[in-house]
Amino acid sequence: MSGVVALALAALLFGGCATPGPLHVYVLTAAGQRPILDTGNGSTLEVPSFLEEGDRVVGLAYDPYTDHFFLRLEPGDRIRVVDRPARAIKREFVVAGLPAGGGDLALRPRSGHLFLLGAAPGEVFETTRLGRLVGQFQLEDTAGPQTGLAFDPARDELLALGADGRRITAHELGGRLRRELRLAQPAGPSLAFDSERREFHAPLRDRPGEFGIFDETGRLQRTVTLPGTAGLLDLGPRSLIRVF
Repeated sequence: MSGVVALALAALLFGGCATPGPLHVYVLTAAGQRPILDTGNGSTLEVPSFLEEGDRVVGLAYDPYTDHFFLRLEPGDRIRVVDRPARAIKREFVVAGLPAGGGDLALRPRSGHLFLLGAAPGEVFETTRLGRLVGQFQLEDTAGPQTGLAFDPARDELLALGADGRRITAHELGGRLRRELRLAQPAGPSLAFDSERREFHAPLRDRPGEFGIFDETGRLQRTVTLPGTAGLLDLGPRSLIRVF
């Protein structure tokens, strides 16, 4: 191995980045089926979620740098981290100081920080990947509670889906409103965003078992049919090199 190649590999392994692979969409269906459905490359695979009877998941996030899922469990302060390739629980923790309640969560790949919707309208809590609470802020100009939360790494902003399932607002990390749009069809409760294709993914409220893919103006581009009722979803490029 040449010195140049060795240095390149070292930079990838220790420089806080990952080599992106093909995009995968991950769906956790509503009541009944409990695995996480991994849709990508024209096939659907199952990844164990290790959910037990009585567990209720209110948020799902995927970290492409580590290839881990983050499942937010009721009452909202419990996080289970599932290692996708190992098909095992990586860790589970309670976020100290996080109030009960709240819903969806999103992950910022660059820092590994989690953003969790609080119980109050527009309230967002920020934690580290290991669950240390580092901040709290308010999403500006949000009407009523938000049901879905996504992150756009290209613009470094949070995307929130309103309770009506149509209004999406884009915010700076401190909460300041940048812009808004309306989806052509009501969707939710969760939201994901493909920053490469600039597309939103969300379960369709009026079409159980399908999620819609919308462009940045809110127009429905296409739908994907899944076994079971789509409940929560997230997406990300499959990392070819993982950073732990």
